[in-house]
Amino acid sequence: MLADLDAIDIQILSVLQYDARMTTKELSAKTGKSVTAVHERIRRLEERGVIRSYVALLDRNCIGKKLIGFTTVKLKEHSDTILSQFEKEVVKFPEVMECYQLTGVADFLLKVVIADMDAYNHFLKSKLAPLPHVGNLMTSFVLVEAKRTTAYQITP
Repeated sequence: MLADLDAIDIQILSVLQYDARMTTKELSAKTGKSVTAVHERIRRLEERGVIRSYVALLDRNCIGKKLIGFTTVKLKEHSDTILSQFEKEVVKFPEVMECYQLTGVADFLLKVVIADMDAYNHFLKSKLAPLPHVGNLMTSFVLVEAKRTTAYQITP
């Protein structure tokens, strides 16, 4: 896929990751391409699925989500059906912002964002722990968020 991206595509993608509200006119000035050419490139990148969506990134503290926890989950059984069933259920929880199936000691890593420890305790007891086949849960809470980005470095 990266081989299909030229330097202009990479430049457009790099800029849009930091400011998706940038107009095609502004992108045109940055890339030296016409507004129409930039518009067509963005449309193609969207159609190919390189650009999946445009979002507003919120300050979680402003909306009362002050606590981040990273929870590792080890299941009691590891069949494809059980792994898929757990994943299908856990991604429904709005507290779970990210879910990764892992190799190693844990089967899943969840990024859980909640208001406070009471909210986490409620989430743990009423939603996560009762899921079938959950064996072991361990959560580490974020003390300091030293870096948080959504932008990928793109190199040709």
